[in-house]
Amino acid sequence: MTATTPIGTPAEPQPAARTPGTRRRKRVLLRAVPAGLLVLIALTGPLLAPHTTDSPLTFPYATSEGSAVLGGDVLGRDVLSRLLAGGAPLIATAAGIAVAVTFTATALGITAALRPALGRWIERAADLAILLPAVLGIMLIALAWPGGGRLAIGAAATVLGIPYAVRIVAAAAAPIAATGYVEAAAAGGERLWQLALREVLPNLRATLLALFGLRFVEGVYVVSVAAFLQLGPQPPEADWALMIRENAAGITLNPWAVAAPCLAIGLLAVSVNLAAEALAPARPTPETPL
Repeated sequence: MTATTPIGTPAEPQPAARTPGTRRRKRVLLRAVPAGLLVLIALTGPLLAPHTTDSPLTFPYATSEGSAVLGGDVLGRDVLSRLLAGGAPLIATAAGIAVAVTFTATALGITAALRPALGRWIERAADLAILLPAVLGIMLIALAWPGGGRLAIGAAATVLGIPYAVRIVAAAAAPIAATGYVEAAAAGGERLWQLALREVLPNLRATLLALFGLRFVEGVYVVSVAAFLQLGPQPPEADWALMIRENAAGITLNPWAVAAPCLAIGLLAVSVNLAAEALAPARPTPETPL
């Protein structure tokens, strides 16, 4: 004999199924929150540093002891304090490069897609600029810049990153510019900037977010390489990339002096890329044929 539910008794509530929107929000949080926390720690790091970044605290390449949790660097300065203070300049430089490259490439790439006659000249100029080796271009611009330094490296990375980005944006915007609604808007009298902002740009969100993430990582890479070439940030500035070059000779004595900034740069690059990918619009999936 089986038990039956009495008439009039409400059925037990069933757990609600997770909607695609809920799963997407969870995925965004899992990928964006670590990047946000890392950037927040790096930006507030100078306030959290337990010691000054330019005064010796212990002997050179000292191991972890006492108040120096990560030991000392080449001059005996606290590695932890320099690590906390060195992230903000690198993030600001990489973010400035990413914003400048993405903004400029978006304007040129959409213009090239909407005006094919002008676009051919834009793409040819980009192809010629791509032929210049990146490291050579960085050295030429940084050495010719009055005073050099971080601003010179940022300008070099921006100039050299725009040609690649223009090709990407132009290729993504070309199919959109050829659609019927864009042609109808152009026939209706909309100007170039109206077509770009209203019709094309909203459909490039995924491409631009991915491009920003890649350019940010590229900015971190360029600043790090410039530090090894003794360009860009200069001693005694606290900078993750500069810390690696300064302390490379003593890596066997105090590995944390090199490993800590290396891990910080790696985590920053990976987390920002994952966050940019998570924030991009979900790609439509093809429907299963009946």
